[in-house]
Amino acid sequence: MAKNASSKSATVSFKTIRARAEKRKGGPKALEKLLPKKPDLKALAKIPDDRMLSEMTQRVFSAGFAWSVIENKWPGFEKAFFGFKPTKLLFQPDDFWDALLSDTRIVRNGAKIASVRENAAFVQEISNEHGSFGKFLAKWPSSDQVGLLDLLAKRGNRLGGNTGQMFLRFVGWDGFVTSQDVAACLRDAGLDIATEVKSKGDLAKVQAQFNAWAAETGLPYVHLSRICAMSAGENMSQRY
Repeated sequence: MAKNASSKSATVSFKTIRARAEKRKGGPKALEKLLPKKPDLKALAKIPDDRMLSEMTQRVFSAGFAWSVIENKWPGFEKAFFGFKPTKLLFQPDDFWDALLSDTRIVRNGAKIASVRENAAFVQEISNEHGSFGKFLAKWPSSDQVGLLDLLAKRGNRLGGNTGQMFLRFVGWDGFVTSQDVAACLRDAGLDIATEVKSKGDLAKVQAQFNAWAAETGLPYVHLSRICAMSAGENMSQRY
């Protein structure tokens, strides 16, 4: 019986999830203060390509590493990678990239350093196709985040999974993040997904659920995701 129930899509209204989050965070006003600003597509479209590559790189290096260490060393990263200007980086010879393996200004991880070179080419290609990487993202609908994540994973380097989601979150694209708390919220609402959302099938279910909640509430996806997270898991406001 439980198995049959878990196979159904979530039927819980988002009002119920929001009410739970409000109770956990101290009321409606307290919850509102924990939400980020609404996504601004015009501002997203104006973000320069070098800032896009910079954010990609920071998310790649932060994956599986202490974020505070990467943040503290970031000025050194900016200098070492010429301000993350794709065109300039793509002109650098192999010797430049080899030298970075012993550059103390950055975290010397060979695979992640190589990803900067690959992602510089990725950003430049998208920019050539759409005018800029920011314009490309601004035109991509939140209702198809799964498609965008697939593109980042296939055309970018080390941008799959949570890294791609966090990149989109940090640049201001309107989307969800499948954190443990968000997954717990969705499962509690009745969505049949794993505790860790990794498969394409589970991602499709999550997308469909957020699309339904967006239609129900009119809220941006980033707010739906944050509220969902704050309705479950550890009750620690600083996590969000």
